[in-house]
Amino acid sequence: MNVISSSPMKPFTREKDWWRGAVIYQIYPRSYQDSNGDGIGDLLGIVQRLPYIASLGVDAIWISPFFTSPMKDFGYDVSDYCDVDPMFGHLSDFDALIDTAHQYGVKVLIDLVLSHTSDQHPWFKESRSSHDNDKANWYVWADAKPDGTPPNNWLSIFGGSAWQWDAGRMQYFLHNFLTSQPDLNFHEPQVQAALLDVAEFWLQRGVDGFRLDTINFYTHDAELRDNPPLAPERRTAKTAPAVNPYNWQEHIYDKSRPENLVFLRKLRAVMEPHNAAAVGEVGDEQRGLEILGEYTKGNDLMHMCYAFELLSGDTPSPEYIKEVMDNVAEAAPDGWACWAYSNHDVVRHMTRWNLSPAGARAFTTLMMCLRGSACIYQGEELGLPEAELAFEDLQDPYGIQFWPDFKGRDGCRTPMVWERSNHHGGFSNSGQTWLPVSADHLPLAVAQSEEEPGALLHHYRRAIAFRHAHQALKTGEMVDMRVEDTCLIFTRKNDEEELFCAFNLSDQPATLETPKGDWYQVGSELNSASPMEDGKLHLGPWQPAIMLRENI
Repeated sequence: MNVISSSPMKPFTREKDWWRGAVIYQIYPRSYQDSNGDGIGDLLGIVQRLPYIASLGVDAIWISPFFTSPMKDFGYDVSDYCDVDPMFGHLSDFDALIDTAHQYGVKVLIDLVLSHTSDQHPWFKESRSSHDNDKANWYVWADAKPDGTPPNNWLSIFGGSAWQWDAGRMQYFLHNFLTSQPDLNFHEPQVQAALLDVAEFWLQRGVDGFRLDTINFYTHDAELRDNPPLAPERRTAKTAPAVNPYNWQEHIYDKSRPENLVFLRKLRAVMEPHNAAAVGEVGDEQRGLEILGEYTKGNDLMHMCYAFELLSGDTPSPEYIKEVMDNVAEAAPDGWACWAYSNHDVVRHMTRWNLSPAGARAFTTLMMCLRGSACIYQGEELGLPEAELAFEDLQDPYGIQFWPDFKGRDGCRTPMVWERSNHHGGFSNSGQTWLPVSADHLPLAVAQSEEEPGALLHHYRRAIAFRHAHQALKTGEMVDMRVEDTCLIFTRKNDEEELFCAFNLSDQPATLETPKGDWYQVGSELNSASPMEDGKLHLGPWQPAIMLRENI
């Protein structure tokens, strides 16, 4: 059985500010749908599932890298920016994906990895061949210290020094990630020009924008100064797992440099004629929201930045969410965040936060009511938990490096499940898939969820539709945020309407005062509580209360 929910075709438009308040669906292409039986998802598999994606009501999809790559980091090590890796198909398949998505009114963002390439990229092969070739300065090369050790103390996110010795050039090269992912030198004008040409290539091919991987890693300190140590009490584990000493430095010289803004303005100028949008991934332990504010300020930098604060390890409390939103308002009063609970790099939030179905519904509704854009990761609409894998099944070099203290990212990357009874959950008809399909996921497959009225999938559709029905939720202000007992309370407003939003983020009942004024209940399809005759709002565990008044 081919499980695809019907969704009508609709005219495609790309308004200038389409991205504000948009809901974006992230696709990890290796794991979405295998169309040719090799056990690996591909572009035509995404095309096959676009009617389902459109049925969710999302505005856009973000596709993780599908470019030509040796796959040491599963596509985040690019060896040709302007072609499709054969395992994912061909450029003609990408064209079909763009055309089909646009027929359904769905925009397409692609994941550009500009901070580094694969060591198999022709640029790097030429760069490492000598000190005086045309691309000798396209990567970050540095001489050893007199004792032969690396030029400074910078560390790789994937463990160990960020410097790798190259016997041919008798120099070290910089790699913030794997040793096979050398960093490009953004101080070289030709590098910037080449990367802007890459962006233009895909824009001409019809993409609607980019998700920009590790956007604050582009430029390094030209003087190669040492990072200072970070006090133990300031160490967190947002960018790297706690077992990684990467967290022991204050990364002020190896990333997040002010020179980065010059390139971002050039990139925005390339995008502007196309009404394309960019969301930048900011990976920074201490200054994430500050950088979000810097990178989205005004109209000549990035449109949005991907915030890590709700990818947190602990279940977000009302106090924590208020603190985050207050910090965003202070650091980025004119900026725009893109919120996510899960992605391809973190433990799925159903497991990470140990959510009940009611808790999952509450947090989904909350996301659709927060100011900013929203990003949902494939399978979260089904309530998929993190998959458990044996060590011998691991593919992620990060997990293999730090096992068992950190199990890597494979548990959130296992194949999407479409049918419970079908071979490999309807993902593939091959004998073996690149990662095993989780048996725990099969009862939550799309086909089963479609048939169950109480399935989380239907709640996602309703919550996304509710967001689209209220412009105040997409682009309006967020004011009067406060915490009362276990409830987070705020108002979203624009010139036409105001929405009072209260969320009981606990498994215990809560009681609130009904807001004064001419309000009426909305969102009953989202289990929104209605005001009672006693003038109170009685919220059950994990229940929201959403009320509307129109500004006449």
